Amino acid sequence: MQVDFYHLTMAPLDRVLPSIAEKVLASGGRLLIVAGDPSLRNRIDQLLWSYSTASFLPHGQAGEAWDADQPALIADTVAAANGARNVALIDGLWRDEALDFERAFHLFDEESIGAARAAWRALGDRGGVERRYWRQDENGRWAQVA
Repeated sequence: MQVDFYHLTMAPLDRVLPSIAEKVLASGGRLLIVAGDPSLRNRIDQLLWSYSTASFLPHGQAGEAWDADQPALIADTVAAANGARNVALIDGLWRDEALDFERAFHLFDEESIGAARAAWRALGDRGGVERRYWRQDENGRWAQVA
């Protein structure tokens, strides 16, 4: 299982998440997007419809009709009603339930860097977990630094 830590230093969540979601869906995968805060979930719901003038990402919020059919599902818990094997934890909080997926994207900013560091260390002791740490360089490109 692979865990990608994305340290949001230059680009905000609103730019990074759609890019990750597009790549997962383009590869034929499904994505579970997890945030505990209802206002963040609602903001992401609107974002995925409007982030690009040329397209949108098909998705829904958990608990609505057709959860199992959603390519991307926004939820408050790590429970993939849509059968996703990829999970994006977007509120800076690591959840061990993400280890049941094939790939986890852990997105965090400066406010949650301490918790991300603790999760990084804890996952280092877990067998079968490959960790990657991504940070943006001065040009805004993602570089793997660990």
